[in-house]
Amino acid sequence: MSDSPTIHHHACIVIGGGSGGYAAARTARDHTDDVAIIDGADELGGLCILRGCMPSKTLIYSAEVLHLARMADRFGLDIPHAQVDMAKLHQRKRDTIGEFADYRNTQLHADRFTLYRSTARFVGPRRIQLADGRLLEGSKIILATGSRVNHPPVPGLDQVPVWTSRDILDLDEVPASVIVLGGGVVACELTQFLARIGTEVTQIQRSPHILKEASPEAATVVEAAFRKEGVRLFTDTRLESISQVDQEIHATFEHAGESITVTAAHLFNALGRSPNTEGLNLEAAGVALRPTGHIETDPEQRSSNPDIYAAGDVAGPHEIVHIAILQGEIAGHHACGKHGDPINYDHLTSIIFTDPQVACTGIPEAELRARGIKYLSEDYPFDDHGKSILMEAKSGYVKVHAARSTGLILGAECVGKDASELIHALSVAVTLGATVQDLLKVHWYHPTLSEIWTYPLEDIAARLAES
Repeated sequence: MSDSPTIHHHACIVIGGGSGGYAAARTARDHTDDVAIIDGADELGGLCILRGCMPSKTLIYSAEVLHLARMADRFGLDIPHAQVDMAKLHQRKRDTIGEFADYRNTQLHADRFTLYRSTARFVGPRRIQLADGRLLEGSKIILATGSRVNHPPVPGLDQVPVWTSRDILDLDEVPASVIVLGGGVVACELTQFLARIGTEVTQIQRSPHILKEASPEAATVVEAAFRKEGVRLFTDTRLESISQVDQEIHATFEHAGESITVTAAHLFNALGRSPNTEGLNLEAAGVALRPTGHIETDPEQRSSNPDIYAAGDVAGPHEIVHIAILQGEIAGHHACGKHGDPINYDHLTSIIFTDPQVACTGIPEAELRARGIKYLSEDYPFDDHGKSILMEAKSGYVKVHAARSTGLILGAECVGKDASELIHALSVAVTLGATVQDLLKVHWYHPTLSEIWTYPLEDIAARLAES
């Protein structure tokens, strides 16, 4: 009779060592000494550090500096020659993310955790088998396995060489031409990066506008900027086929009643990401999925199995790093018997790092209308604002939504230069329950970009006084 296999028990097991997983493990460790982390990726650090936020924003910022240098004459400057050095840019990106990855590696390898460098699959409600056959059992388990590139059933897509965002972020030379499939956040941020370093870019989007996460008004501003910078942008399309002819990629799609074929040296699949649940064998754990493929969770991030939690991209509904961290912290606390406030998604802040940038906080205007909430809304353009005019940053606007009866700030939108920084003034207002009148007591310094918020605030205050 053979001996029973050894089962390693832990109070809390976290699967995934990215932003959400590390936040969950760190939080759980505040309550128990027995926390294990499982991560089988080639490199530790997670999507944000290695293949997402940090490398992309490093490259995007460098491309913005290059773009401004090429506009030197508008600023009364003479910069006769400005071009990208891809080898140096690539190395700068590696050096920048290397510092963050090294720090995360140190954290994950700390004696505070038991780290298993392996993949995992469930073989029971609380039992996990690693790739090498070892068995683990957790009193509580937190899933934070992130997301992966989506491969939709486009005819021919699986028959040609395809780049993903990882390939774009690892470029060490300027591609001659690229076709971008998709119009989401990643697609648009990297489309503009490619165009600014000198690549001929054709972008194909299915819906009438790019950036469906944003308002149509915001998307229209970004679309105009893209076309002005030379991006060949097609919206409201239907992809028909992808093929390769003599080392060249052909994409055929329907647009405005015509069948159009475009060609390029490379194809970038930016058609979104999917929750990374493949191989976990969630059926064995009794973990249910939503129709979107995300793990179904309650406000405490608990799945349909009360001993299993989920956080980050694998849980949704928003694939944003700070949300993954907040969800991880909630899961870590609740898994160890501590309770806290769930995330209020009506306070959500989201940002798109195109140029102009797009940033929103609070309840979007379309959602305010859908809920039947009575509100007042006012906007103001950057092309009539002193600081943005002298910065040659005249594209875009700010917009504020407030409750019609009280002036409570319900949401705001900013499309323009440094919108990612400007939005936080209104994010604080939304989260802390400030009113229009409260914000007008603030010392808004002149001349700054931030003071542009005073114009829609004053207009709403005037309308409130009249009612």
